[in-house]
Amino acid sequence: MSSILPPARRVWWKEPIEKTELWWIAIALVWSMVLFFMMPYWHVFGKQNLSNEAYRISAADFQARTQEMVDKYTVRTETEQNIPVVNPPAGSDVYLIGRLWQWWPILELEQGKSYRLHLSAMDYQHGFSLQPENVNLQIVPGYEMVITVTPNKTGSFAIVCNEYCGIGHHQMVSRMYVK
Repeated sequence: MSSILPPARRVWWKEPIEKTELWWIAIALVWSMVLFFMMPYWHVFGKQNLSNEAYRISAADFQARTQEMVDKYTVRTETEQNIPVVNPPAGSDVYLIGRLWQWWPILELEQGKSYRLHLSAMDYQHGFSLQPENVNLQIVPGYEMVITVTPNKTGSFAIVCNEYCGIGHHQMVSRMYVK
């Protein structure tokens, strides 16, 4: 055979399959089926993923809903920017806005009570990361992400943007209080 001459004409699918190759194909097929069925299993029984909802919403509508909640439930202000701290009643809808470069407002929730947390971005894509609980969500402008949260321990939790959103990204941190 020469490198100048083309290879002999063969139809690849008519070639016999080696026994070891059949074993590897079978192992790959079985493993892919195990992984495929484990994803829904762990979602339902392992409680590994958040069950969330997403809706289209305009920035102005989300801003208005958030402002209404802030006007109704503000208990104090914090930080140099006087960000309001809101303490909504248990079972209510709470709103959190991601915008350059802050989370607004600061939430104060009660332990063991459920809330529907609505998140949206006003300008760019942001990441909502609740630490140290390892809750991570992608927040996109024009969409409202809704999750049901029931805080199970008290304390102060950090909210961090984990999607690069510009030059002030490193300053986009806030708090959530659970009492």
